[in-house]
Amino acid sequence: MSDETRKSPVRQISWRTKKGLPAAAALLLAGVAVAPVATAAERHTDRRGTLLSVTAVADRDAGQVREFLAGRDIATDPVRYGVRAYRLTYRTVDPYGKPTTATGLLTLPKGGAQRLDLVSDTHGTMVDRAYAPSVSDDFGRVPSYLNASAGRAVAAPDYLGLGEGPGPHPYMDTRSAVAVSVDMLRAARSAADRLGRTLTGDLYATGFSQGGQVAMALGRALEGGAERSFRLKALAPVSGPYDLAGQEMPALFDGRVNDTSGVFYVSYWLVAQNRLLHFYKDPGEVFRAPYASRVESLFDGRHNEEDVVKSLAPSVKQLLTPAFYDFLQHPTGPLLSALRSADHTCDWKPDVPVRLYAGVADTDVPLGNARSCALQLAAHQAHMSLVNQGDVDHFGSFVVSAPQVAHWFGALTGNPR
Repeated sequence: MSDETRKSPVRQISWRTKKGLPAAAALLLAGVAVAPVATAAERHTDRRGTLLSVTAVADRDAGQVREFLAGRDIATDPVRYGVRAYRLTYRTVDPYGKPTTATGLLTLPKGGAQRLDLVSDTHGTMVDRAYAPSVSDDFGRVPSYLNASAGRAVAAPDYLGLGEGPGPHPYMDTRSAVAVSVDMLRAARSAADRLGRTLTGDLYATGFSQGGQVAMALGRALEGGAERSFRLKALAPVSGPYDLAGQEMPALFDGRVNDTSGVFYVSYWLVAQNRLLHFYKDPGEVFRAPYASRVESLFDGRHNEEDVVKSLAPSVKQLLTPAFYDFLQHPTGPLLSALRSADHTCDWKPDVPVRLYAGVADTDVPLGNARSCALQLAAHQAHMSLVNQGDVDHFGSFVVSAPQVAHWFGALTGNPR
């Protein structure tokens, strides 16, 4: 997380368009590809997750881990060991199922058992590739250091196009985020072996904001057989955008999402999704001047969140054309379908315990998202609880929840701290 994830979590905003909007958008209503389909992914299972390189990036003793966490206002009581962290480069697939590479962070405890359970940690929204966990020694490494110092291995994918992976980041493309997360688990297993440790196959999944939604989707994929060498044991997502159509999108217009975050997420999502779906030819079809001329270049992976925010409009209404702004409030057709298609990460019955963490003062991903997820899980009679962290904002929910998640995982493994 870093300063940029302190302000920017995740949220996904998907849409399409309707009669009266630009011709490129109207194509989507006519049934032209609503989302890329990674059908080729299964044809590359022999190469997906292949480890290409291992690079040491951090070595901290237990005291230095505590200092790192305390300096970021994170509780340090889970810490038992020092940690070593490594950047992994591995084979995966892009949103269309074509071979590519990605990077991620593997963190191991300095001490403890030779055989280690594995935690998957999926991070929140970031625009600068240099803030990814395998590159930046900052907030994005907090869950890795917490859980590894408690005695578990941690695999934290950078996602496609972040860290040292090629190409742009397909922001909020859940399917490719899950694919790259599964492949990171495979690469982590190979790297751990190379480094003299063995993974037990037991997996605990967590993630913050965008990563909270990815964690739920990853859990669903694993229980569906995406990688049978890992056994999902628990899910602990923090402040994820689980209900775009029912909560997150309406919250953009009723004041529950603050203006700065709303502008950042909407612009990021529209630019990233257009790279996949090509629903506009000219940014001026969607964005007002002067923002239309600069918005795409802001999401090139080299700008930080502050740069993006100060270069765009102060509100979503001032960012988008009147027609498109109106349409976002009343989505229909493919836009509504796209929103709903992203809202199934909680619509299943995990065979493991689930804890959802969220805060009532969150104006990035409002609490209604977690409540909607809880209702869906309850409808499937899942073993689930919602941990309301009280009057904390989006980043505050992470600060409070991350150590609690590490404690809970420890209790489930029989090694509480």
